[in-house]
Amino acid sequence: MENSSRDRIVRAAARLLAESGREAVTTRAVSRAAGVQAPTIYRQFGDMRGLLDAAASYGFATYLHAQSNREPAADPVDDLRHGWDLHVEFGLANPAFYTLMYGDPRPGLLPTAARVAGDIVRQLVIRVAEVGRLRVTVERAAGMLHAAARGVTLSLIETPPADRDATLAVATREAVLAAVCTDGTEGHATAGAVRHAVALRTALPTLGAELSPAERALLGEWLDRLAGARPA
Repeated sequence: MENSSRDRIVRAAARLLAESGREAVTTRAVSRAAGVQAPTIYRQFGDMRGLLDAAASYGFATYLHAQSNREPAADPVDDLRHGWDLHVEFGLANPAFYTLMYGDPRPGLLPTAARVAGDIVRQLVIRVAEVGRLRVTVERAAGMLHAAARGVTLSLIETPPADRDATLAVATREAVLAAVCTDGTEGHATAGAVRHAVALRTALPTLGAELSPAERALLGEWLDRLAGARPA
């Protein structure tokens, strides 16, 4: 019964959010739409911020599920492009959900859906690193991509649709990809070393008994230094 009521509350809040915006998600409106008493909401979610976090997560998960039948691209950088495009498309199609995820930044507090989105970006970046196509560390690349995608999407949301620059998201995407990815043909020795160091650093946790914990830690430190190198 508790799980059923929780699901009804989340769906009701998500529907109100999508149809009428944040202001429509009140205790009274959600209670009526979900067929529960107000105390049930607070017992399940603590407060309205908890409920809104759950509703945003539900909306984001629903969107991702609808896109989940796509096969991975042969080039992992193309998957990064696709992930960026999905991120922006979700925000523009669901501004009420998106602004809950990113519109009220507070140090140390990240909504669940935003954390999931960041994890998705990181996994896509790891695939690029594994094939030796990353020119910076995984953490650096994922941070740059996630931050840039958030900034572009929020900028487009706040711009009236008729005034939006249709090329902004793609131009920013390609600029960031050029900064963090490589086609693998750069001839500079340091650039090649960095790419290989990033690839090996990404694979390091998968190594088994070949290295002791101390050896793995030392190699990780060396690879981190190499991954942070820049061509002279």
